Amino acid sequence: MKSHLSLALAAVLALAACSAPGTERERPSSSSSSSSSYTGPDPAAGSDYTGPRLTGLTTDDWNVTVVSDELNYPWEVRISDGTLIVTEVDGTIAMIDVDGGLERHDVRTSDPVRHDGGSGLMGLALADDFADTGTAYIYYTYADGSALANRIAQVHYDGKAWTETRSLLDGIPGHELYNGGRLAIGPDGNLYATTGWVHNEDYPQDRESLAGKILRMNLEGRPASGNPFADSYVYSYGHRNPQGLAWDSAGRLYSAEHGESAHDEINRIVPGGNYGWPLVQDDSRRAGTEAPFISSGDSTWAPSGIAFAGDDLLVAALGAQILYAANEDKDGLAPVFSSGERARAVLPYQDGVYVTSTNTSPRATTRSDTADRLLWIQPTR
Repeated sequence: MKSHLSLALAAVLALAACSAPGTERERPSSSSSSSSSYTGPDPAAGSDYTGPRLTGLTTDDWNVTVVSDELNYPWEVRISDGTLIVTEVDGTIAMIDVDGGLERHDVRTSDPVRHDGGSGLMGLALADDFADTGTAYIYYTYADGSALANRIAQVHYDGKAWTETRSLLDGIPGHELYNGGRLAIGPDGNLYATTGWVHNEDYPQDRESLAGKILRMNLEGRPASGNPFADSYVYSYGHRNPQGLAWDSAGRLYSAEHGESAHDEINRIVPGGNYGWPLVQDDSRRAGTEAPFISSGDSTWAPSGIAFAGDDLLVAALGAQILYAANEDKDGLAPVFSSGERARAVLPYQDGVYVTSTNTSPRATTRSDTADRLLWIQPTR
């Protein structure tokens, strides 16, 4: 990441065209799966972060580099071998060298990616051996007759193209707005996915439905051993539209969730937990449901990606257009950085943090004229 220091530092709201054609990084053509013995957390958990504590910082306490301002509705960002890998909802993956060179690839999926409002190509998780095998996992929307559905699939990157190699789980109910969509490989080596309630009040409380859940499977696509409900993918339920997954240093899982008309939540996930939607939300209590770890009350965050930077839980907020960090008491979120854009994904890495912006609302009928960007921000104190 030190190569970023060669880029001119941008003012927070400045636009800089840093993207240019880059050189492809060849990878082996093997499509083998990643090893099931993987025991480290997904990079989104912030395990590679080496910078200072971030709580208490403000926007003035960061240096900002625009890595790219040529993204098209970016959703997830990962990094491997000096390349940033960004999913875009239209069904493309942008591969960006840390110095700014960008190449865009259409993902060859078994069904066309359906981008309709907030649906499309969303989550991405890289296998532990991605740099050697090109194996990764995606979450995307497709047309199932006249309805929308979501699929979790294994994909392969051969250095020139991204291709779906097999479906791990089909038929997750889809919607124009409420799809969840986050993927992450946990410390246990299993694949976790968030799914939305698809505006159906029955689904989140129905453990036979895949909607309104956090799912857990092995890398072959079967329900993971030790799941709380026999022969089920369901790890937790009663969710509205969860879009963030992250593990702390103790291996505890957290999720960020959109509430209805504010009432957003950060939840600490326990196996088999019922997080209440649509029976309760926010700090309401009901027997048999889990209370939020942190809630927004009457304020709106619209949280999306979350990640731990050391002990600091970072939350990218679309509605609030800001990057938050949980405060020291873990009873609220405090703003630490804003570029005035809808923050979608956050990736702590080495001595800084990557943040993507998605400046078109999924409810919009046309795309925003504001460029979607990938920023690299480094604390100055």
